[in-house]
Amino acid sequence: MIAVLADPVAEAMGYEIVRIRVLSGKRQTVQIMAEKADGTMDVEDCARLSRALSDVFETNDPISGEYVLEVSSPGIDRPLTMLAHFERWEGFEAKIELDRLVENRKRFRGVLAGIEDGNVLIDLDGEEETAVLPFDWIAEARLVLTDALIAESLKGRGGEAPVWTDGAETVTEDTQTDKTSKTNR
Repeated sequence: MIAVLADPVAEAMGYEIVRIRVLSGKRQTVQIMAEKADGTMDVEDCARLSRALSDVFETNDPISGEYVLEVSSPGIDRPLTMLAHFERWEGFEAKIELDRLVENRKRFRGVLAGIEDGNVLIDLDGEEETAVLPFDWIAEARLVLTDALIAESLKGRGGEAPVWTDGAETVTEDTQTDKTSKTNR
């Protein structure tokens, strides 16, 4: 019911719902992750979508009792919930958990290699052949936070990739000069 109400509102505003979760406790929490077509979602976008969804939920009351609505971006190490996400993030590392055993395992970690006929392709460490996982069998999947993913995320937001790399102990001369010039302004 929540998705039926939320999807058209988000779509009309230019957002795509990535995931909806309802968490129980003393007070229920409705968590909605969304993003724009370019993969971004800033604080103002979250607030805008939250206000619009609150209005719709107040009118249609999809949750009995009190609840808290949380709207957020998927984050850098985002969940992969649609087949198109696996294609979009091809070349990046991901963790995938299936709802059943395949070759005596449920969990896979490797580099996404695209999609084919409703299946997710993933190159696993130590395996020569690309693994083929049926999308319908995926219980949970998310990107793994890596330097490459961070750099790609920054590029997508109009930023620059980090100047330093993992394990770097010194700052490059250009970076140091740039920091100094900002301090003197």
